[in-house]
Amino acid sequence: MDTVTRPRILVVGAGFAGVECVRRLERKLSPGEADVTLVTPFAYQLYLPLLPQVASGVLTPQSIAVSLRRSSRYRTRIIPGGAIGVDLAAKVCVVRTITDKIVNEAYDYIVLAPGSVTRTFDIPGLTEHAFGMKTLAEAAYVRDHVITQLDLADASDDPAERAARLQFVVVGGGYAGTETAACLQRLTHAAVKRYPRLDPKLIKWHLIDIAPRLMPELGAKLGNSAQEVLKQRGIDVSLGVSIEKASAEEVTFTDGRVVPTHTLIWTAGVVASPLISTLGAETVKGRLAVDAEMNLPGSDGVFALGDAAAVPDMAKHQDGAVCPPTAQHAMRQGRVVADNVIATLRGLPREPYVHKDLGLVVDLGGTDAVSKPLGIELRGLPAQAVARGYHWSALRTNVARTRVMTNWLLNAVAGDDFVRTGFQARKPARLKDFEYTDSYLTQEQVREQVASAAAVDRP
Repeated sequence: MDTVTRPRILVVGAGFAGVECVRRLERKLSPGEADVTLVTPFAYQLYLPLLPQVASGVLTPQSIAVSLRRSSRYRTRIIPGGAIGVDLAAKVCVVRTITDKIVNEAYDYIVLAPGSVTRTFDIPGLTEHAFGMKTLAEAAYVRDHVITQLDLADASDDPAERAARLQFVVVGGGYAGTETAACLQRLTHAAVKRYPRLDPKLIKWHLIDIAPRLMPELGAKLGNSAQEVLKQRGIDVSLGVSIEKASAEEVTFTDGRVVPTHTLIWTAGVVASPLISTLGAETVKGRLAVDAEMNLPGSDGVFALGDAAAVPDMAKHQDGAVCPPTAQHAMRQGRVVADNVIATLRGLPREPYVHKDLGLVVDLGGTDAVSKPLGIELRGLPAQAVARGYHWSALRTNVARTRVMTNWLLNAVAGDDFVRTGFQARKPARLKDFEYTDSYLTQEQVREQVASAAAVDRP
């Protein structure tokens, strides 16, 4: 007797793109029409734009980690792990679970939304001594680390050590770096009032970027406005500069300056997940080349989107233009991909992804912000209202919205207690310890893993 099996849809990644895709699939698929499986190491969707506010203590970590089990309709099976390779020919995804078990997950349709990882360069000491700002654990760890520097500086009788611990370097003048520097500077500015032995003038934040302008996507006027806000707070902004090398106690800039510091935060861009390189498919600057329907040309039932895919930007009408790796595009691509998967499953035509960017928001903490919704340039409180309103509405559950709003109100009224949680206190962790970029397989290893598992399964 033949066993009839439902089509298997495998979604890799629980970022903005993957979660939107899963939610849409659950909503539009008929009961029993297909089995949906999601591969993710964490059963939550991280609201990345608010990570700097977690690092600065304005928000608690839980408030921006939106539970997948609360927001889903419970039909999707969740595999707690990460995809480390895909055999497109065999239609098998190799998954490393959170217990380090390797499993092969077969599929009929696959949606690749593994997101991105922090972009690094071959700079001596970078991965060993820098912190990232890409994961929830990193944001919580950076907060602990910054407060630790204040505690250690306060306890030290060595003027050189005290000065070094009170200098902080952020590399990256994009949204992540600018907001991180702005929010953490506010943290130290407020915290130093609780340290009567520390001279506030010793606290120095450096924001550097190799580009000639901060956040060029905002335009010259708003970018300059943001830079002026940072300078008024005492943040040293250096453009056209990067780092030459880093050690545990100092950072050397490419302009020759040597800054004694124990804190180097690296936010200089992202690259597609290393999973993409296991496919052996064409890429565009490291992102998987797909068509306007987000289908991988020449591969049946393979879709890719978000930070890991070079999705053609049809709204720009320019040859070679691709959508930027932003949450706004990822969320909307997730919905279109879900529709296209269902259309493919039902034998219907697919639709191209077309979306015009609605604007940009940058929260600099307090009442400072710059925003450009629908091309309208805003600064100060109006920009802050737009920025926080956008982030608040983009959160996927009412519980998350309530937590975030409560945190904002409580922080505005009562401030911060500047408490260290102390996790990993005796085991320093840096950029290389959080994103597990060395866990992925080569194409040959993927094929060997799939073939060996298939051989074991044969009678």
